Amino acid sequence: MKPRRGPIEDQTASGRAIEPSELSESPTDKGATKDLDRMREKVTAAAFRILAARPRSETQLRERLLAKPWVEPEAVDQCIARLKELGFVNDALFARNYASSRVGLKAVGRARVVRELAGKKVSRDTIEEAVGSVFNEAGEESLIDRAIQKRIRTHGRPSDRGSAKRMFDHLARLGFEYSLIVRKLQALKANIGDDDQ
Repeated sequence: MKPRRGPIEDQTASGRAIEPSELSESPTDKGATKDLDRMREKVTAAAFRILAARPRSETQLRERLLAKPWVEPEAVDQCIARLKELGFVNDALFARNYASSRVGLKAVGRARVVRELAGKKVSRDTIEEAVGSVFNEAGEESLIDRAIQKRIRTHGRPSDRGSAKRMFDHLARLGFEYSLIVRKLQALKANIGDDDQ
């Protein structure tokens, strides 16, 4: 009858028995390579799950992946590089689509979209390029007109200084420029005066 395999009889200086697996594996072994491959596969699967939920910037995806306790930074770098090659991670496209979607859904100003994209950790240059492109197409003038018309439908025309201030604040929160808001509200006030006559 063979004796049961157990720890090697040799012991370390601390008196702990040495396991056979500790002797046979080294970082350059095939086992380590297989572990790295499995890690890359797990990281890639996790990245696809994250991106399937909603699009994300490269930095957001990297942070989400690195937040997992089992992930190695090297595997994340390799995964993101591969996803960029395949076109699944593209900050320029992400920023453009986000800006276009925000402007299409709600009349918001340039400053608000810039703030939101910065919060999504997109680089400043990429943000400027995407926002510039979207706002050249949509035109901030037409967007503020849409926002004013919606505000008038829900709250009526500003009839006094207080209601004009509330409309101004609303338009500023939407991210429109101060000078554009002032000009539009002055035009609205002039139109109200014309309507009264």
